[in-house]
Amino acid sequence: MVTVGEGLDKAVRAAFTRPVPKSAGARMRYLVRQLKGTRQVAQLLRVSQRTVERYVKDQIKKPRRDLAERLEREVHKRWQPQIRAKAKQTAATTGGIVIDTRARFGYTAAPGTADDPRLRHLTVALPPQHAARLFEAQESGVGEQELRDIAAEALGEVYFRDSGRRAHGLEVEFSDLEHVEFEL
Repeated sequence: MVTVGEGLDKAVRAAFTRPVPKSAGARMRYLVRQLKGTRQVAQLLRVSQRTVERYVKDQIKKPRRDLAERLEREVHKRWQPQIRAKAKQTAATTGGIVIDTRARFGYTAAPGTADDPRLRHLTVALPPQHAARLFEAQESGVGEQELRDIAAEALGEVYFRDSGRRAHGLEVEFSDLEHVEFEL
């Protein structure tokens, strides 16, 4: 299932200046440096401390699928925090964000208008204030539905209402999300 949160994370990862460690041992060593100890890494990944030590020494090279996913997620979450913060700050203050989505859009509008939901593919540049709202909501830990609502409000304002120049009072509903990508 496609999520707005994952799309935002992927857009920020595109700003990285160095490649993320690829091997399990390199990823484990990175986490040990970040968390300052094998015990903390073991608790984070829900494995034994000895298992972490074996990965650090390259005695084990191929993790189980579930451990590999957790390891990748935790490394990506911590990789280049200053670059990540700078990319978010730039998008939220000057650059904005581009959303490319294919979803079903429905409307709540004045009587007599066609408000049946229909599938649309949109690529829209959102101004910085909408990017700021999306990143703030993501950092505060809101759910996926709220992120979708914020994205729908932004698309409604920029694309459908043309920043207040038309379709006054139009409320946009964002459902059946098939595809969503962001670009900073």
